[in-house]
Amino acid sequence: MTVAVIALAAVGCGKSSSEASSDSGGSDKNASGYSGKGIGLAYDIGGKGDQSFNDAAFAGFQKAEKDFKISGRDIEPQDGESDADKVQRLETLAKSGYNPVIGVGFAYAPAVKQVAAKYPKVTFGIIDDNTIQLKNVADMVFHEEQSSYLAGVAAAKTTKKNHIGFIGGVDIPLIHKFEAGFAQGAKSVNPKIKIESQYLTQTPAEGGFSSPDKGKDAANGQIEAGADVIYQAAGLSGQGVIQAAAAHKVWAIGVDSDQYTQGALAKYKDYILGSALKNVGGAVYELAKSVVKDNKPLSGEQRGDLKSGGVGFADSNPKYQAMKDVVAAVDKAKQDIIDGKVTVNTK
Repeated sequence: MTVAVIALAAVGCGKSSSEASSDSGGSDKNASGYSGKGIGLAYDIGGKGDQSFNDAAFAGFQKAEKDFKISGRDIEPQDGESDADKVQRLETLAKSGYNPVIGVGFAYAPAVKQVAAKYPKVTFGIIDDNTIQLKNVADMVFHEEQSSYLAGVAAAKTTKKNHIGFIGGVDIPLIHKFEAGFAQGAKSVNPKIKIESQYLTQTPAEGGFSSPDKGKDAANGQIEAGADVIYQAAGLSGQGVIQAAAAHKVWAIGVDSDQYTQGALAKYKDYILGSALKNVGGAVYELAKSVVKDNKPLSGEQRGDLKSGGVGFADSNPKYQAMKDVVAAVDKAKQDIIDGKVTVNTK
């Protein structure tokens, strides 16, 4: 099924829980037999306001609230929290009657596994993890390497120095997929292109996904080394990469959400070439739809790719659209992947 990428609303950052109620809130059954309270969402590191991964989930959450006339509660993470804190957060949502309950990010895997077993009548979702084999869990994962390949093609076609950069938030297999696809896409255009590569931290707890200052410092270093297009897969830290690119008047490529359209990044948008999209919002929305409206909860691995619209490349920037040769190259690469002519590396 093709899922349209859900546009983000402008959201602020905060640590407190929020609850939005619709006119039909509460737990009365709807026409499909749904008797839950609404959708529950627990954020990953960086929280709401990252203009990227978490905000994409929030966009799907908001659309589900509106379209299905349900309530919703979304809860922020805390700095330095443990798995026990995540367990408590998910249990709070499930015990309160929210269904589905979604953990945003692979770090929720142990908590989702534990809480889902305890609440078998509640549907749980986890984004970026496919290790939980329970009937009431939907593992929502993506072919990030495919959208990253398109980012690599765009970067290699746009650079004036044949020198580009990649900045990953944390040195983990998930982010290696972004780097692998990006490098393969770039080298498909120019096998001799120079690629700077850097990971901000070894573990999420060190702030790799939540430290714009680390992103800015890394980008400044790559720009000084000669890179004139930088792709970041770093969550909230990516805002620093975009800021540095704009300051030096070089290109940045966003991630997960269409970062050109984000209000918090408006002053830098002229330097956002495009974004490698991951339709987290669509995944959240589709899971809510399966539970609330269809009464056929999704379960098992749900993987988004270019063919399904689960990943893609955002072309909102008119400056990008005006580069007809770049657009054509990216479009061709997309079709080649969909047609099976190109298989993208994950390592």
